[in-house]
Amino acid sequence: MVGILAPLGMVVVCSLMLLDLRRDAWDRAEQTSRNLLQVIERDIDRNVEIIDLALRAVVENMALPGLETLEPQFRQRILFDRAVNAKDLGVMLVLDENGDTAFDAAAWPARRVNNAERVYFQAHKARADLGLYISQPLVSQLTGAPIIVLSRRIDKPDGSFGGVVLGSLSLSYFSRLFDRIELGRAGTINLFLHDGTRIVRYPEPNAELAPNFATSPNVQRFLRDGRGSFVGLTPSDSIERLYTFTQVGTLPLMLNVALSTREIEAEWRLKALVIGCIVLALCGTTMGLSLLVGGELRRRNAVEAELAQLSRTDVLTALPNRRHFEETFGRLWAAARLAGGPLALLVVDADHFKRYNDRHGHAVGDLVLQALAGALSASARRPSDLVARVGGEEFAVLLPGTDAPGAAIVARAVHEAVAGLAVEAEGGDIGPITVSIGLAAGLPLEGGSPGDLFRRADAALYEAKSLGRNRTCPAQSGDEPISHAQAPVPVAAT
Repeated sequence: MVGILAPLGMVVVCSLMLLDLRRDAWDRAEQTSRNLLQVIERDIDRNVEIIDLALRAVVENMALPGLETLEPQFRQRILFDRAVNAKDLGVMLVLDENGDTAFDAAAWPARRVNNAERVYFQAHKARADLGLYISQPLVSQLTGAPIIVLSRRIDKPDGSFGGVVLGSLSLSYFSRLFDRIELGRAGTINLFLHDGTRIVRYPEPNAELAPNFATSPNVQRFLRDGRGSFVGLTPSDSIERLYTFTQVGTLPLMLNVALSTREIEAEWRLKALVIGCIVLALCGTTMGLSLLVGGELRRRNAVEAELAQLSRTDVLTALPNRRHFEETFGRLWAAARLAGGPLALLVVDADHFKRYNDRHGHAVGDLVLQALAGALSASARRPSDLVARVGGEEFAVLLPGTDAPGAAIVARAVHEAVAGLAVEAEGGDIGPITVSIGLAAGLPLEGGSPGDLFRRADAALYEAKSLGRNRTCPAQSGDEPISHAQAPVPVAAT
């Protein structure tokens, strides 16, 4: 026992150590994800803030008195004086109330374009309190590059809609920012708008320009919780990842870093494999020696258990033998006496069995007994019922919790099952097989013994034999014999 418990203890200790190493690997991955997320979030937030400051400056400068009287080059310099601080800023335009270009930070005269149909233009036109608006990804009419547009509304002196100032941020900015980050082979970075539109995916770009994932469970969790981490499956490639996510400042942007859980555990798996193999080899050797020492004892115990089982089983029919029957009979009798319930017994004997042996040989007689064993087992179906071979061609069926009418139903089922048996001999079918049954039932609470019940059933069996066989005869005095063709009326169901 010690030779087995000691190696098992080693396995347990080793398993705990490996689990601790696995927790360390996950802790490092979560900390790395949080650090990456913080760096990226700060960079994006800072750049958006710088562009927004430039947009605010244009809105303020548009309200300066006398702006229209200045020379175009001075007016342009005043309007876009802060745009030079936004290094990632692309196109910067002022659109009038009709969506036409009024001022262009990069050229004079302004490059002509009309953006009146753009969603951001319509949004500012509809709402004066919108503030900074970040658009979905779109293709620039001036550069042809995929961009997002950051925009603010310009009001006329009377408060009415006077146009929009916008600055574009190329999606390539995000790729340059993410290129500096090590994510592993299956790691990804995603940036979403609050409507579920994905702005950018790294390292593989979006298959379409602005896909929407508002119905995705992962995105819904990003938007619902705002910040946190969880392990989830990516629907697009079915890879399990550790998602760490946060909102970018106060902007309507949701950023997440996703690391493959398989890659998180890759180094740990290698260590676990090496350590596990070593420990298992040592434990296997120790346990093998212990098993060799105890092998002979186990084999001896197995042989003894098999012999004990064989001593309680009939070899020919595989049914419990008389010894098993008597032990169970005594136990069921005691249980019925304690519970106050009935106990019924059927003693079954094959009719004219000697004729089968004399005409066809003992091999056919054995087949008849085996067939009868199957028919009896099929008729007594409850787990608590016991079918046993108690003599040469004699069987017994114990029916706990069953009264005489219920036992009669089982007896009828036995007759029907036996009537359907067909045993082949060399000369063909041996003909119909029938049985005679003695039935006895009683209440152990009222006294008596298992032997008394068996004697009553055995006496009823001989009565069935004397009345012509192929019938069931109850032990109660005054009852009529029950043939297999008659249907006894049950008083209580079994």
